[in-house]
Amino acid sequence: MTDSKVWLITGCSTGFGRELAGAVLRRGQRAVITARNPATVEDLAASHPKQALVAALDVTDAAQIEEAVRLAEAKFGGIDVLVNNAGYGYLAAIEEGEEDEVRAMFEANVFGLLAVTRAVLPGMRKRRKGHVVNISSVGGLIGFPGIGYYNATKFAVEGISEALAKEAASLGIHVTVVEPGPFRTDWAGRSLRTPKTAIDDYAPTAGARRDMVSGYSGKQPGDPARAAEAIIGAVEATDPPLHLVLGRPAYDAVRAKLQEFSSELENWRGISLGADFPADGA
Repeated sequence: MTDSKVWLITGCSTGFGRELAGAVLRRGQRAVITARNPATVEDLAASHPKQALVAALDVTDAAQIEEAVRLAEAKFGGIDVLVNNAGYGYLAAIEEGEEDEVRAMFEANVFGLLAVTRAVLPGMRKRRKGHVVNISSVGGLIGFPGIGYYNATKFAVEGISEALAKEAASLGIHVTVVEPGPFRTDWAGRSLRTPKTAIDDYAPTAGARRDMVSGYSGKQPGDPARAAEAIIGAVEATDPPLHLVLGRPAYDAVRAKLQEFSSELENWRGISLGADFPADGA
C-alpha cells in the first residue's frame, strides 16, 4: 500500500471527481469526498468507512468550505492533497453570452477554486507539505469557438496554478494543473449550459461547436478511470509535473498550438524586440 495521504476532492458526484475518489480509496488512502448533495457520494464512503469522510460542499458557499476543511482536519489531522475539480461548462459565442450565466460559471470555476485553495493552504504551510491539483482543460490552453467564456475560466486556472506553484514551492507544496481533452464525463451532458438565444451568424462557428459537443457526449475517447490513475501517478511522482495534459486529442492540440505559437513568435520577432527603448549607444 502506498503512503496513506489525505485527499480532499471537490465535485465528486460524477466524472473525474467520482472516479478519483474511488481510486484513492481503493489504494488504501483517505479521502474527504465532497458534493453539493452528499447523498450522491454516500455509496463511495460506505465501502471504506474508516478511510472516507463525506462532506457537503458547494464551492461558492464560504461556510461550507470552512466546515469541510474543519471536518477533514478533525478526522484525519490534515489535508495532503487538494483536488479542485468542481466546475462546469457553458457553450456560447462571446456575443451570445448571458451576464448571469457567465458570472455564475466564474463563481464556480474560478472564485470557488480560489476560496477552497485559500482555506486549505494554511494547513499545508504549517506542515510544510502538500499538493494542489487544479482540474483545468485543454480549453485552458487553447481558445475554441463557442466556449470562450469557459476558456476564460480555465485560462484563469492556468495562471493561478503557475503563480501558486512559484509561491509555494519553497514551502514544500506542489501544484499540478490538469488539462484533459474530451472525456466521458457529464461535462458535455447534463452539466453543460447553453445560451437561451442563439445568433444565426455564429451557426458555422459557435453553433457548430455546440452541435459537435452535444453529439459526442458519451462517445468521447477519454476514460475518466484512466485519468484518475494518471492524476494519482502525478501526485505520487518524485518530481510532479506542473502541467498534465490528458488524452491524445488534447496532447495533439497542445503540440500544434505550441508549434504555431513558436512560429508566430519568430515571424514577428523583429517587431516584438523593436518595441523597447533603443539600447544605450544604439
